[in-house]
Amino acid sequence: MTNDTTIVEPVVLSMQNNTLFNEAWLQKQLIDRPSLLGLGDLYVRDSERSQPSGGRLDLLLADPETQTRFEVEIQLGATDESHIIRTIEYWDIERKRYPQYEHVAVIVAERVTGRFLNVINLFNGAIPLVAIQLQLIEVEGKRTLVASRIVDLLQRGTDEEDKGIEVDRKWWERKASTDVLTLIDDVLAQTNQVVSDTQGPYQANYNQYYIGLAQNGKAKNFMLFHPRKDFVLASMKIAQDDHTQSDLEEAGLNLAPWKDGAYRLRLKRRDLEKHKDDIDDLIRRAHAQYSSP
Repeated sequence: MTNDTTIVEPVVLSMQNNTLFNEAWLQKQLIDRPSLLGLGDLYVRDSERSQPSGGRLDLLLADPETQTRFEVEIQLGATDESHIIRTIEYWDIERKRYPQYEHVAVIVAERVTGRFLNVINLFNGAIPLVAIQLQLIEVEGKRTLVASRIVDLLQRGTDEEDKGIEVDRKWWERKASTDVLTLIDDVLAQTNQVVSDTQGPYQANYNQYYIGLAQNGKAKNFMLFHPRKDFVLASMKIAQDDHTQSDLEEAGLNLAPWKDGAYRLRLKRRDLEKHKDDIDDLIRRAHAQYSSP
């Protein structure tokens, strides 16, 4: 082990007018290693994706666990108006073409300048938008790419505090499907059979971001539903433990990663019969945890 405490000063290399480290080179690096952007364990769904408007989306990344797609636009140099508008335009096109997925617009630039930072933050209040500053750094002749997330997704409050606009069942049937809404009805019926509650039955509470539970007009979200076209992502709010995780995996349930204090199951019609006992147990535990003082 060396005792040398000398700090080596990194050098930021511009890619904007660089014939070797140019946009094509940068795009290839991100295709080969999308993890460089720091957005999670994503894979490349497409690159140079043709758009109806005539342009091309630089990268379409996807998270197989959360069914989220990331529309990524790359710009060398500093952010500008056209870059921001193009990113949002492509995000809007993709989300309308594929409404069964969640979509996030991602702006990547060498410099995210203060001039446009406020504008991006304003958009982020209404659009899921991430701005990443990606720089080519050289240290002692070695080069690497360093990503800094300048604007992150807006973090919302609790489900009861921030439920989005109120919508109805027909809105969700258009966004997901009638079959999936019927599946949620059956899970609710199962819930009311499993949970004995003197205050009355639980009903679907339709909100913009999810379908929750309500009892006598009051939100009781110990379980949430995020409908997709051919399945529902059901979140059961239960504390994480290794025993529960292994039991659910051994049972063969299709699990998404534990998140936001909940076990998340990708449920289809066949699961309600095949895994009835396991689902009943999760419902009981989620209700008990929610109801405990």
